[in-house]
Formats: sequence, C-alpha cells, structure tokens
Amino acid sequence: MDKRRILLLSVSAGSGHKRAAEALHLSALQHSEELEVCHLDVMDFVTAGFRKIYTDFYIKLVNKAPTLWGYLYHATNEAQPDGTMERLRRSIERLNARPLLRAIAAFAPDAIICTHFLPAEMLSRLIYKNRLHCPVWVQVTDFDLHRMWIHDHMSGYFAANEEIAHRMRLSGIPHDCIHITGIPVMPAFTRHPSRADCASEIGLDPDKPTVLLMGGGAGLGGLDEVARRLLSLNVDFQLIVLAGKNLSALHALQEMMQQLPGRLVALGFTNQVERLMACSDLVITKPGGLTTSECLAMGLPMIVNSPIPGQEERNADYLLEQGAALKAYDDMSLAYRLELLLSRPEKLRSLRSAAIALGKPNAAADVISIVLHTPITPKDHPHV
Repeated sequence: MDKRRILLLSVSAGSGHKRAAEALHLSALQHSEELEVCHLDVMDFVTAGFRKIYTDFYIKLVNKAPTLWGYLYHATNEAQPDGTMERLRRSIERLNARPLLRAIAAFAPDAIICTHFLPAEMLSRLIYKNRLHCPVWVQVTDFDLHRMWIHDHMSGYFAANEEIAHRMRLSGIPHDCIHITGIPVMPAFTRHPSRADCASEIGLDPDKPTVLLMGGGAGLGGLDEVARRLLSLNVDFQLIVLAGKNLSALHALQEMMQQLPGRLVALGFTNQVERLMACSDLVITKPGGLTTSECLAMGLPMIVNSPIPGQEERNADYLLEQGAALKAYDDMSLAYRLELLLSRPEKLRSLRSAAIALGKPNAAADVISIVLHTPITPKDHPHV
C-alpha cells in the first residue's frame, strides 16, 4: 500500500509559521511510518520581488516602524474583500502560485496543512477552479484571528483557543470544520526533562530561582544592558540570556559572565530551548504565538515585553487576561515586575498554574490525528 502523503506549507515571514510546520512534520513522522511528509516554504516558489515584500519588508517594518505595521494589520483586517486593493493583491498572488502548484502536483499530497494564510488563499482559488483535488487545512498560529486567515473551500481550521473558534464561527466557518487544538510545538516541549540535569549542564544551581530572557530587547535596550539592569535588582536569582544569532550581544554578555560567575549564563542559537525552559521559573520574551505556546506547553509564566502592534499585542492581551503573564512596557516596568514576582513566590505560583492550564503540548499530534481521521466528503470539494 502506498504511503499517505501530507504536505505542509509555511511562509518564512518571521520564524513562527515555519516552526509550526516543523512541529507538524515531526509529529506526523512519529504518528505513523505509513506517512510521507513534505514541508515547503512558499517563498521558495515566488518571484524575488514578491519575496522581498513578504519577508524582508515585513521584518523591517515590524522592527523599524512597528506603529505603521500595527496600522496595516488593522487596516487589512477591516478591508473589504471585493475592494480594489484586495483584488489587486490576490491577482499578484495568483501569478506567483503557478510554480507552487507544480510542486504540489509533483508531490501529489493526500492532504495539505497551511501554517500561514498566504498558501491558504492561493489554494482556495485553485480548488474553486477545479485545479486542486485534495483537502486543505489551516493552522492559525496566533491567539488572534486576522481576516486574511479565512478562505472558502478549506476542509478545516485549527484554533488556538475557544475565543478564536468563536470568531471563526462568526466569520461563517461551519462549527464542525473548527478544531480547538492549540498552536503546534515541537514534541520536545511535551517532555519535561529533569530540572537538576538541565541546570547542571549550563553550570547553574537547580535550587535557585532562574529567569530565562529570550529574543531581542526591543524597547528595552540591548540584551547586555537589560541583563545588567536585571541582575542589579535587590533579589537573588540566576539569569539565562538567549542571544540567538546576535553575536555582538552574545560577546558582550559572555564578558559579563566573567564578572558575575554563577549568576549569568549567555548562549547563542540553540535547538534545545526546552532544556533551558526546564530549569527556569519565568521567561521574559516577545509574545510571538509559537514562543508563548512553547512556554505554556512547559507550564512557564511570562513577562512579555514590548509587543509589536497587531498580532503580538493580541497574544499579550490573551496571556494577561488568562493570568499567565505580566506585561512590561519599558525597562523600569520590566525591572519592577521581575522584582515583584521574585519577591512574592505566591504570585509566581499563580501565574504558573494559569500557564499549565493554558498549555496544549499535544497540539501538533492532535492536528495530524484529525487530518488523518477526517473522511473526505463532497463538502470538502464542492467544485470537483
């Protein structure tokens, strides 16, 4: 018997959509040996100009002009689907869909899962034109629902929570096409390694409060400045700083480590973030959908800092409303909130309980299971 084929389509505008697809990829392979899985980045199949708009321009905008990005986020959410600019945008996307369609035909998938709205929009029209004959599913990767995620002819949607599912229903998606699974995280985040082992690997004391600072310091200064400011607080704790690919920040932090032995650990890029989380009590991070879902899967409360307007603001609002995070607006508010939580263990425990309740570590496995066990019915392909 031929293996069933699942195609995952992501877009490399930011890292979250790609990480969600990678989580689904690994979970599918663990689900069954009778599956063949392929993950494609749609940006590998479009023109250079289109790619620059969708990736380079997006990244520059959110980093250099977040207020403008927030305006565009809300404006496109309110735009009329039949408006002139929307029709022009879809026409450009259709021109870029042809190479992608050839790649899809070559793989001949039995099902497609999109972790970004762009491929979903491209494929919706192909289904309508009777040029695509397999079910297409959509995985929303934030705790918000922008209008651009909603498209006709999709076989199903995966929502982060009940509110997103409710908004999907109000958008006209049938109730039985909506599944509340959470946002997919890598299987490594479903396992909780020993705190003592993970702490000893990086030279920390497993019995001392530990804070993990992730990502850039947008709005708060450089990572080394943030670390120095936090470590000057009148509370005793250890700090792990994940500098990623920011080499200048990493070098500055490593010099600081020599001055603060046993209090600071600075690391560059790592594919074992779950082990750093396993020995942490609190995470300071930007509120991206995937990062926050990883924290929740590990039962870790957060201080979310400087969310960009749009989806990150909505993610932050959700975490605050549910009692799993605090929000820092600037360097002073970050320092105040960290000292507050470390001085009041009962408050930190309350945030942790909320994070555990919100976590959906098995989201990726649940998505794959639903896709594989949902029968293909005529409503999935109304034009075939």
